[in-house]
Amino acid sequence: MKLKFMIFAMAVAAMGPARDDPPPDPDSVRDTSSQRNPARLPPVAQPQPETPAPDAPARTLQVLEADAANPDDFRWTQRPVVVFADTADDPSFTEQVQALRRDTGGLAGRDVVVVIDSDPAANSVWRQQLRPQGFSLVLIDKDGQVKIRRPSPWDVREIGRAIDRLPLRRQEIGRGSLMR
Repeated sequence: MKLKFMIFAMAVAAMGPARDDPPPDPDSVRDTSSQRNPARLPPVAQPQPETPAPDAPARTLQVLEADAANPDDFRWTQRPVVVFADTADDPSFTEQVQALRRDTGGLAGRDVVVVIDSDPAANSVWRQQLRPQGFSLVLIDKDGQVKIRRPSPWDVREIGRAIDRLPLRRQEIGRGSLMR
């Protein structure tokens, strides 16, 4: 019985209100025969990349030394990615810093600031708070909490994906269309 009712309901829904409408004007009906052959379709315009508004500032990735930056300066405004090493000649450190400087676009759009610290003797505020051992990459969210620690270099795409999974970033993405 339920099955018959469902079939009847689907048939009535398929008929819809269009049966009561007047027939379409023959001049407004377009020829759909050309849509069957993709070779005869007009070329599709390629979407143009969005250009920022002239009054919108261009986003660039900031790379700061640890002694020039205070963790409290970035709370609720930016996401620090802190790269530590015991020496500036550490291969992991140089690889990570080069990767971050090479691919800046995606991180700048996620409000990232890169802080580098390769001098343990200076005992910066960053080292006192995060206590790294050797090479370390630390991602801190806008709320000031450490979200990810990595003992090896990380690809910029992976950093971007990790940031996009953070709850605060998800809220930003949800509001992004409203703020523009």
